[in-house]
Amino acid sequence: MTQPTSSLTAALTPTGDLARAIMLMVVAVTLFSCLDSSAKYLGTVSGVPVGQLIWLRFLVQFVLLLVFVPASGVLSLGDLFRTNRPGWQAARSVMMALTTVFNFLALQFLRLDQTVTIMFLSPLIVALLAGPLQGEWVGVRRFMAILAGFAGILIVVRPGFVQVHPALLYSFAAMAAYVAFALITRHIAGDDPPLVTLFMSLFAGVILGFPFAAAEWQWEFPVTTWLLLLSLGILGGAGHYLFILAYRLAPAGIITPFLYLQIISMAALGYFVFGDVPDLWTVTGSTVIIASGVYLFHREQAVKSQDR
Repeated sequence: MTQPTSSLTAALTPTGDLARAIMLMVVAVTLFSCLDSSAKYLGTVSGVPVGQLIWLRFLVQFVLLLVFVPASGVLSLGDLFRTNRPGWQAARSVMMALTTVFNFLALQFLRLDQTVTIMFLSPLIVALLAGPLQGEWVGVRRFMAILAGFAGILIVVRPGFVQVHPALLYSFAAMAAYVAFALITRHIAGDDPPLVTLFMSLFAGVILGFPFAAAEWQWEFPVTTWLLLLSLGILGGAGHYLFILAYRLAPAGIITPFLYLQIISMAALGYFVFGDVPDLWTVTGSTVIIASGVYLFHREQAVKSQDR
């Protein structure tokens, strides 16, 4: 049996597909940060209705995909409707839409660092749910790391000590939807081409979001606002495509911790765009959550190396 330390070191050495997966994940979360900051700016500063924000985010991605697919020669437009897992694709599409809806709603009231900190809880919950859903049960030490992550959220929210903003419920709902989205993405990653998976999500978002956008649509915005609106689709489309590719190249347990790097770009954008400085409680809580996630990652790799 290989020694755990040497196996763990080898597993953590980014080479080949693993290096590309890590790079793709880092770029993806940076694009997501730009997407969130743009959505917050458009909603709070430019006054664009949230329903219009969400629908244009999906519509622009959808149009770009329809243009890209025939030009790439990888798939035909007809191939985009062919999936080996229609039920799972539908469920993933709904979870992606709900993640966007709840997150955009939360961004209208909360700081960028607050929303991303709550989303940081998602990898821990994914690890917790991997037992009953995928048969990958966590041990005592990994379970304690997950509990520590929940404690980090309590540090950030401080229920009972400060007045909790109702919009935090939107963030928690977005986080729950994202957990389901991540689990399903990993489950079906090898069953359909990434373009098919992305197309299904966008198609559902365009159809489901249209009635809400039409109900509150506004035209009277300057050209710069419309350009920023169009950028939402570009940022979201590129981010999610890279996200799918990353999960195809490496196991979720290895690349998921790199989601935590998003706190850097989110905090930076929050400061430079909105003048928001993370408070001590948010910094402390996010540190606890990140430490819990990193420890959980190390324990998962150590356990896998012992099983070899």
